[in-house]
Amino acid sequence: MAKIAFILLTHKDPAGVIAQAERLTATGDFVSIHFDARAKPADYAQIRAALDKNPSVTFARRRLKCGWGEWSLVGATLEALRAAVAAFPRATHFYMLSGDCMPIKTAEYAHEYLDADDVDYIESFDFFTSDWIKTGMKEERLIYRHWFNERKHKWLFYTSYEWQQKLGLRRKVPEDLQMMIGSQWWCLRRRTVEWLLDFINQRRDVMRFFRSTWIPDETFFQTLVRHLVPEAEIRARTLTFLMFSDYGMPLTFYNDQYDLLLSQDYLFARKISAEAKDLKQRLGALWSAKGQQFSISNEGRSLFSFLTGRGRVGRRFAPRFWETESSLGRERELMMVVCKKWHVAKRLVERVRQVAQVPAVEYLFHEAACPLPDLGGLQSSVEKRNRHRRALMHMLYDYHATNRLVICLDPSAIELMQDFTSDRAQVRLLEIECDFTDDYLLGHARRVGLAGENTPREVSDRLLPTIRYDLKFESDRIREAHFTSLYRMRESADLAENTRALAGFLAVPAEVAQEIAATDYLFID
Repeated sequence: MAKIAFILLTHKDPAGVIAQAERLTATGDFVSIHFDARAKPADYAQIRAALDKNPSVTFARRRLKCGWGEWSLVGATLEALRAAVAAFPRATHFYMLSGDCMPIKTAEYAHEYLDADDVDYIESFDFFTSDWIKTGMKEERLIYRHWFNERKHKWLFYTSYEWQQKLGLRRKVPEDLQMMIGSQWWCLRRRTVEWLLDFINQRRDVMRFFRSTWIPDETFFQTLVRHLVPEAEIRARTLTFLMFSDYGMPLTFYNDQYDLLLSQDYLFARKISAEAKDLKQRLGALWSAKGQQFSISNEGRSLFSFLTGRGRVGRRFAPRFWETESSLGRERELMMVVCKKWHVAKRLVERVRQVAQVPAVEYLFHEAACPLPDLGGLQSSVEKRNRHRRALMHMLYDYHATNRLVICLDPSAIELMQDFTSDRAQVRLLEIECDFTDDYLLGHARRVGLAGENTPREVSDRLLPTIRYDLKFESDRIREAHFTSLYRMRESADLAENTRALAGFLAVPAEVAQEIAATDYLFID
């Protein structure tokens, strides 16, 4: 009978890691854990203390600091894989999991499933001819060398890439390899894993090549398994149910999707919401159940395609089955700076970045030129950002690897404020009240098209009271919305008042808030 060694890559939630390992080993399987070296030492110590005496659990001998798109993710997988091969000689299969995965079948069903067909399960599609990559770099992932993390060192990443283009420093793919691509969530037989480990020990040229490719976890195993294993023994699919939006955003599953998940032709599912406690409890209990029958309808992806194709009614989407409990996350903080003078808000958030070390994004829902990372095309227009606002925010939190984020909004965006403040996240607003001179109001009228350079002064003078009232109306609407966590900075207030507002808004010590509030050029026009 199949015995599975689960390769568990994780970086957070030590209690969840412990529960997952205990659940999977209770049915006779094994777990090999790589816990990110960037994570808190106390979290790793907690995991080791709980699992060290479990003979069915082992740990990667070497822990790596992992970064998205880097070789480190493949390196971490190999460390856990080597540990599993050495520690568990009875393991017949090696199955990649993350901390966000949960079983959607019983262990009994999974073992019978793997026994039924002597094959490897790994998505493996031709890199150059398939449409697996929807947007962004394609062959550039391979033919140029990528030494820097695209998310943490964006300037270095793209400058290095552009210089290689200019200097013609293209390189060749190893001649005997057909490059393949697919999901990193695979299940491989022991013989395949042993062949793979032998191959990489012998082919240092291949290892050098992949170490400087971009996002190698989508190409390394996929290419080598196809190179080493006869095609008839490969099923080009994953046994983990996961779906992505058109912008590369993984869909998250919630409490009311238990029956949907069980009816899919997969053994595990990813990602389960951290807030879906009832779903996690039910799926956890399911793994050890006996005699459970499953009716496989496999409609998940077709439902997804159908519902995303329905479009919008007015400004709202048709309801989507995966978004019934959509949230930024209870553990996340969203801080919204609301200011009509965009330059004032931009100066403030720049100081927040420098002093409080909190990532901040400027007027992303208003300004087309707002600098944003490559988010699979979602960042390409203001319309898309507004339409997919929660997906956009999720991706920004992930990009900055943070649970705290500051954004800027125009006071006219009352619907955005109401939408975000209704979220389960910890949401706070800071309204910055500025003084508006007649010259500023005239400039504003020109910017929004109410006046031009040649508009007679007497016409402009008649416009000014209306424009001033319009700005006051926007501010009044914010007050009348009765937001529970609304703070206010005023250009005319003293330093102490503005410091108190900033400290509450940012949840930082008073001395940090004062350093920001004391910036002497904040309100200069």
